Amino acid sequence: MRVVTFNLNGIRSAASKGLYPWLAAHRADIVCLQEVKAHEADLDPALLNPKGYFGHFHCAQKKGYSGVGLYTRMKPDAVVRGFGLREFDAEGRYLEAHFGRLSVISVYLPSGSAGPHRQASKFRFLDAFLPHMAKLKRSRREILLCGDWNIAHKEIDLRNWRSNRKNSGFLPEERAWLTKVFDEVGFVDVFRRLNAKPEQYTWWSNRGQSWAKNVGWRLDYHIATAGLAKTAQREAIYLGKRFSDHAPLTIDYAVGGLLKLG
Repeated sequence: MRVVTFNLNGIRSAASKGLYPWLAAHRADIVCLQEVKAHEADLDPALLNPKGYFGHFHCAQKKGYSGVGLYTRMKPDAVVRGFGLREFDAEGRYLEAHFGRLSVISVYLPSGSAGPHRQASKFRFLDAFLPHMAKLKRSRREILLCGDWNIAHKEIDLRNWRSNRKNSGFLPEERAWLTKVFDEVGFVDVFRRLNAKPEQYTWWSNRGQSWAKNVGWRLDYHIATAGLAKTAQREAIYLGKRFSDHAPLTIDYAVGGLLKLG
């Protein structure tokens, strides 16, 4: 099972830069999208349901903002939009699809970089989302949460960690929250299970020469239950072409008989 997560920074923008031919050649089974920045009614059929995929979206009420999506080769047993908190469900940040005993979730955590009001919103999201993740864990399903978490977990996960210790995305409180996800709730950072190397980034600022000099952050994650994480075989950050300020992150899972995919 090949799963891609990708922050589009606008679905139509990414399409104009050649994303969809790449997706067709990449042959992923599930594609988790974030920052769609569009309403379903405004999208061409080729973006709503690319050839070979079922498309599912949870769009923000505000036009041109946030929004998540899933492309799935298999038809899900069920699709859940939002996780039950009105403030963030209105922003289109959570989309969950069920396949047998597997749940795959596209999630887009708020950024706090726009100012204190957005950082406060981000902290409210974290406070609400940790118990939701614990609830998912208690369901005894295999869970995969893919998306832009807007947090670099450790010093290895961004180039300029010393100068960013007081900046949103690398604040001590945010990093401690993500540690709780792994150490207390029991989820696994699947990429780091496979790749412990430095300079593995998925986002680069558009300022200066960040992309050219690889001055990046690892903000995009596959976070899974332990049983599913054990089946992970290969990871890849696609750097061949820029479709967005983020890069697509792919992980292949050998689910075999572990899961009944509907």
